[in-house]
Amino acid sequence: MATDKDQSGTSTDAAGSDAGPIARIPLHDAVAGRLRDMIIEGVLEPGARIHETHIGAQLGVSRTPLREAIKFLASEGLIELIPARGAIVRVFSKKDVADMLTVLRSLESLAGKLACENGSDRDIRAIRKIHDQMLVYYKQKRRLEYYKLNQEIHSAIVRLADNEHLAYLHGILQSRLKRIRFIGHEGPTNWASAVEEHEEIIAALEARDTVRLMAILDRHLLGAWERVEAII
Repeated sequence: MATDKDQSGTSTDAAGSDAGPIARIPLHDAVAGRLRDMIIEGVLEPGARIHETHIGAQLGVSRTPLREAIKFLASEGLIELIPARGAIVRVFSKKDVADMLTVLRSLESLAGKLACENGSDRDIRAIRKIHDQMLVYYKQKRRLEYYKLNQEIHSAIVRLADNEHLAYLHGILQSRLKRIRFIGHEGPTNWASAVEEHEEIIAALEARDTVRLMAILDRHLLGAWERVEAII
């Protein structure tokens, strides 16, 4: 069994802890976070142009940090920079989404296997803590907060795999699928199904049941496609 060492890199903030000082972050990072949320929630819809003057006034920032934020989100694949048109929210076709989720299913299944082998008891307890806070947000119907912790759980499992190349590829796809994964929780039935699947994921991880965890993660991502296919 793995030793009890902390290699997850999961922050206490992600788990909802209020211990420790409040970190100061660069303004462009804060702006990128706000823009990302607006894209995830559909305030900025796919294909919408990012009007710098309007968005800057709305967020109360100058063009410099806004442009830095836009460039960063372009590197994540959420925004496209098009000559003569400027920045627009990226549009993914149904095939794009299906193909990315197919690859993500394979990556997360492999990550689940490696996490069971490499993750320490402390690492897994940290993920359980994030999961428990996610359930609090679910009960409070705080959908965006729930979603962010949902995604943090997937990232944390990948970190436990301790494979930087796997983490790199997973990070690219997860960033590009942020809006798609968010709309997969629309409606009480879809949201409840996603929560139930996450309960199974955590139980399998805690049991270090490799076969079960790999199967659940694969089914979870397949379910994500089934939930968004009709919406795209």
